[in-house]
Amino acid sequence: MKHIRSIYVFCSIVTSVHSGASKLPEETELTTNCSNTSLRKVPEDLTPTTTILDLSYNLLFQLQRSDFHSFSKLKVLILCHNRIQELDIKTFEFNKELRYLDVSYNRLKSVTWFSLAGLRHLDLSFNDFDTVPTCEETGNMSHLEILGLSGAKIQKSDFQKIAHLHLNTVFLGLRTLSHYEEGSLPILNTTKLHIVLPMNTNFWVLLRDGMKTSKILEITNIDGKSQFASHEAQQNLILENAKTSILFLNKVDLLWDDLLLIFQFVWHTSVEYFQIQHVTFGGKVYLDHNSFDYSNTVMRTIKLENVHFRIFNIPQERVYLLFTKMDIENLTISDAQMPHMLFPIYPTRFQYLNFANNILTDDVFKKSIQMPHLKTLILKDNKLETLSLVSCFAGNTSLRHLDLSENLLQHENDENCLWPETLITMNLSSNKFADSVFRCLPRNIQILDLNNNKIQTVPKDIIHLTSLRELNLAFNFLTELPGCSHFRRLSVLNVEMNLILSPSLEFFQSCQEVKTLNVGRNPFRCTCELRDFIQLEKYSEGMMVGWSDSYICEYPLNLKGTQLKDVHLPEISCNTALLIVTIVVIMLVLGTAVAFCCLHFDLPWYLRMLGQWTQTWHRVRKTTQEQLKRNIQFHVFISYSEHDSAWVKYELIPNIEKEDSSVLICLHEGNSDPGKSITEDTINCIEKSYKSIFVLSPNFVQTEWCHYELYFARHDLFRESSDYIILILLEPIPLYCIPTRYPKLKTLMEKKAYLEWPKDRRKCGLFWANLRAAIRVNLLETREMCELQTFTELNEESRGSAISLIRADCL
Repeated sequence: MKHIRSIYVFCSIVTSVHSGASKLPEETELTTNCSNTSLRKVPEDLTPTTTILDLSYNLLFQLQRSDFHSFSKLKVLILCHNRIQELDIKTFEFNKELRYLDVSYNRLKSVTWFSLAGLRHLDLSFNDFDTVPTCEETGNMSHLEILGLSGAKIQKSDFQKIAHLHLNTVFLGLRTLSHYEEGSLPILNTTKLHIVLPMNTNFWVLLRDGMKTSKILEITNIDGKSQFASHEAQQNLILENAKTSILFLNKVDLLWDDLLLIFQFVWHTSVEYFQIQHVTFGGKVYLDHNSFDYSNTVMRTIKLENVHFRIFNIPQERVYLLFTKMDIENLTISDAQMPHMLFPIYPTRFQYLNFANNILTDDVFKKSIQMPHLKTLILKDNKLETLSLVSCFAGNTSLRHLDLSENLLQHENDENCLWPETLITMNLSSNKFADSVFRCLPRNIQILDLNNNKIQTVPKDIIHLTSLRELNLAFNFLTELPGCSHFRRLSVLNVEMNLILSPSLEFFQSCQEVKTLNVGRNPFRCTCELRDFIQLEKYSEGMMVGWSDSYICEYPLNLKGTQLKDVHLPEISCNTALLIVTIVVIMLVLGTAVAFCCLHFDLPWYLRMLGQWTQTWHRVRKTTQEQLKRNIQFHVFISYSEHDSAWVKYELIPNIEKEDSSVLICLHEGNSDPGKSITEDTINCIEKSYKSIFVLSPNFVQTEWCHYELYFARHDLFRESSDYIILILLEPIPLYCIPTRYPKLKTLMEKKAYLEWPKDRRKCGLFWANLRAAIRVNLLETREMCELQTFTELNEESRGSAISLIRADCL
């Protein structure tokens, strides 16, 4: 839990809670940061419960006893990089819990000591002391672990006052050093000694005394103006009672010969680990490996890092062989812009070689090199081009770990590779390898890094890497997950940032041992092909690295940017077999339902009648007033057989008149003219009627005059519109029962839809509705036309009686 607030707009306060052992209460630390705020004095209203107070990088020049009086819980006080000139340790007498005090990089010239029994870290380095500020009170700080000191003069008496303290680290940050009394440093009792030298310092004396002082020695700022002893004096110099086993030299700027003298001196001491960082050398090379004494050493490791040359023409044989002829186990020369390296013709005992960040080329491996004990080789970030050359060199070693990353390496199919059986780890990342690299891999490789290359697929005709456990193929051009037919023990696979659209399930079937898989940041195509891959994560118990933030759809466009976990692909839309089965089942259910309706409810008849009613209603709506202006006196003319007259009189006519009793019906027997033949009467009735209804039945077919009647109706109305004929099928009439001499009737029944009289009385309602819709017209207009036509035919004397007869006949 953190809480932050402002103090005088300068300082910020952070509260943090730290828990120690489970049985101990939680400790709350309050950090007040007032650094770099141009303070000239300590703020007065700081929180008294502050445990960590940072006042660094300000303008403080004096401390008052009252400044820290109220901070009873203060543990850490940072006062570095100010302008403090005097320090009274008694200022902190009430800070009983103070453990860390940093007053480095000030202008201190004097210290008034007071024993702070609990202090563990005290830094007074990089100040303006004339002598090292130590006294008896300093020696009473029995818990002191890290002590930083400075002084222009260093004497034995200064260190004798603290010689009994068992220190972890002594740091000498020297702004100037005008005098050093030889033998002063060895008085100190410390594990590590770090000395930061000013310019023009006698490095040699401090190196010698420092190596007699601590197990770990670090010296920073060694320049070419340092005073070195003569070569002859150094050859006769024997360093006794040396303690240092680990030596660090930082920021070294020397002539080559001076640097070589340092190596020669250290070679015969107790140093086992020697590291030089940020080294620059120049001048002519006079001394070389031939003048170097390689005997009598305990040296095991030498590291040169960040090497810069001030000379352009380097005698390679003198420089390179100086290091490769050293009989040591570990050698590092990195970031040195080294174009070449020479090795002795005899076997060496190197176990670790690191030539990273140089410009080495294939020429390094064109000569025979004998390193039978070599286990680790690091050639990262060089200019190597041919993998097979490296393999031939490695074949004569006991190599286990090889780093060839960030080179220009390639492999051609016809090149032979001779890797040692011991090689188990290879880093071939950031090169130019294509698919063929899989034909140049060690058989027993366990960890292989091929990320950032040009690999498009893993060939199927490669050797079986039965020991491979980890494979990194990220940042390549793979379009599919590689199968495990050649990697039976693969447990970790990284294929992020490739071109994989839809990972194949064949991979998961063949890679049963894979426990960690990274397929993130690929352009996934979120279609049915990806459904099983998405489902796999739900049952893989965290196998997918980076799920789900790194797994995002790229295609199709409507899903671009959507995380795979949010994509829903139904089973039925992705499983073709299931989709077909579902459709078949639905069709069977619908078919069964339709069949049931047809059998139990005569559904086809209802559908046919409904269709006819719809068509009839549509035709009626299209009927225009012009069509009604014919010589019409009746709504409908009914033609039927005498055998069907009962049905016509007791079923047909009552139901036509049921909804509207003003419907005008013309019957043959009620409207015949005595002076005309039956045929003429029939034609006259058809012409005077808006619609003609023919009641079809076997009896109707057998009545000749009815057929004749039907013929004339067809012959007259066919030329205008077939909508004026309404056929009612009272009883079924097979077409073969219609005589051939009546082709008009057969043709009409074949082409014209008819209304079928239902045998089920429950269906009659729909039948009558269809029939009434077929004959529906404007009754008023029809009646008026009927009257007008009659007036025209009758003479003036009988007009009144005729009108009465017509109305009586219509009604």
